[in-house]
Amino acid sequence: MESAHYFSAQPAGPFTRKPLTVDLAGETRRLQTSSGIFSPDGIDKGTAVLLADVPAPSPQGNLLDIGCGWGPIALTMALRAPHAQVYAVDVNERCVTLTNENAGLLGLNNVTASTPDAVDPELRFDTIWSNPPIRIGKDELHALLRLWIPRLAPGGSAWLVVQKNLGSDSLQRWLSAELDSSFSVTRESTSKSFRILRIRKASR
Repeated sequence: MESAHYFSAQPAGPFTRKPLTVDLAGETRRLQTSSGIFSPDGIDKGTAVLLADVPAPSPQGNLLDIGCGWGPIALTMALRAPHAQVYAVDVNERCVTLTNENAGLLGLNNVTASTPDAVDPELRFDTIWSNPPIRIGKDELHALLRLWIPRLAPGGSAWLVVQKNLGSDSLQRWLSAELDSSFSVTRESTSKSFRILRIRKASR
């Protein structure tokens, strides 16, 4: 599989950009992609379910995409919420570069892609969308979610798409047990073997 090591900081092989034409936020967009990243040839099934099924992101404030790849989630958020600031994080430096470059191709000045450690730890997020990297392993996945989900702003929501046979139900149970009582975790929908989980932070 071309993207087998997409969760490496510096994937093997040359960073050769290739054209990519996809539909995002209701229009055809011409972007670029590369090998060594997640789903390099287009929008994967899980991300497509997320983008089709979740409600619009917060129209303002800070939005977050965890595990951005070449940028489909972050770019969609930015297109749908032009007055919000979108942060996209990925450990893969190639993904960070591509997301920033693709934002530039679309004329979006409200997207900042970076590695996780470059994000101000004081920032809080009104909306989080993610197709989380389940295949990095349970311990690493849990550490990732522990890092970001508690950064929801009061009244904010995180939406995660997870394949049923890759542990969506057990992840829902873990989140419910892990997060404090200010958070609620629900299964919002099921579509094409994927579940969408919502984590809501109580308003003050």
